[in-house]
Amino acid sequence: MPRNLHVLADASALAQAAAGHFLTLAAPAIQTRGRFDVALAGGSTPKAMNAILAAQPQAIDWTRVRFFFGDERCVPPDHPDSNYRMTRETLFAPLGIAEAQIFRMHGEDEPHAAADAYDALLARELGAQPVFDAVFLGMGPDGHTASLFPGTIAGIDPSRRVVSNFVPKFDTFRLTITPPVINAARHVTITAGGAEKAASLTAVLDGPREPDTYPSQLVAPASGELTWLVDAAAHPAPANR
Repeated sequence: MPRNLHVLADASALAQAAAGHFLTLAAPAIQTRGRFDVALAGGSTPKAMNAILAAQPQAIDWTRVRFFFGDERCVPPDHPDSNYRMTRETLFAPLGIAEAQIFRMHGEDEPHAAADAYDALLARELGAQPVFDAVFLGMGPDGHTASLFPGTIAGIDPSRRVVSNFVPKFDTFRLTITPPVINAARHVTITAGGAEKAASLTAVLDGPREPDTYPSQLVAPASGELTWLVDAAAHPAPANR
């Protein structure tokens, strides 16, 4: 599959690259369109990326950034597993981001109602066919991205912007934006770090197309740019193979 692949030395370098890429995408969007609409992810690399960004309050005009989420666990916003809580503690609070700039998924609500509400929110804020300036995603050891998990893809309605996706391995619902929303973005970035992701990463990048087994293969921007940022543990072979 065509890709813009960058292999970094380790987890620290991966986080630095992700933060730098965020700023590289944000600055021209703010200059040309007056704002930067970005969907964020949870996980260890985004957490580290957030800390790096939070230490750079002068890097961009943060008042021009609007923050959305690509997925969320069905938990209250103060729960340790909440993507919103992690982002609030590592990025929003340190930078003093105004509440009006933050559009969180309400994981504490009934899952279908929460998905409907966020679906309507995206339509209101970004249009019937939302176009994010950037979507940041991670990839799990099983090849999932956002909350698009193996074995769940067939049940996702592609006409929806947001769905409540039941994940059997966790016996719970997750809220997630859908592949059409991801693929409409101007830029999509997937980060993956750690040796436990190496097998899935190889399958996603170089294996046969099996999106129900490796949902990350669904990420294929229609006209935007897809960037992979991975560390050497996840991609031990040379980048230019």
